[in-house]
Amino acid sequence: MGSFLSSVIGTGPEDAGTESESSRVFKFSSSARWQLHYNEIKESNKLLVVDFSASWCGPCKMIEPAIHAMADKFTDVDFVKLDVDELPDVAKEFNVTAMPTFVLVKRGKEIDRIIGAKKDELEKKVSKLRA
Repeated sequence: MGSFLSSVIGTGPEDAGTESESSRVFKFSSSARWQLHYNEIKESNKLLVVDFSASWCGPCKMIEPAIHAMADKFTDVDFVKLDVDELPDVAKEFNVTAMPTFVLVKRGKEIDRIIGAKKDELEKKVSKLRA
């Protein structure tokens, strides 16, 4: 049963794990696994930064090292990367129309949004909203 459930909701390391062993940025490729994570974090007061990107997006690739650096710096914040081509339903749910889009969420509610690879603006907002 467990392996069947895993195959349905995708709990393998490629789906729910970090992008690299040293990274604190989680990548979800399954809507069901993303929803489980989102439902868990909605109950806490922890800031969630959702990075909506695409593999073909130049600015997304450009800002990626900065996102990983922020995840290492702000260890009390959850950073998640979602590919809009892999999870179009989630992108639609969050009304994402451009990449990268960073949606900042607390207690299941969007509290801010940044469209574009604006590293300094994102870092300031994360620093301010994480408390």
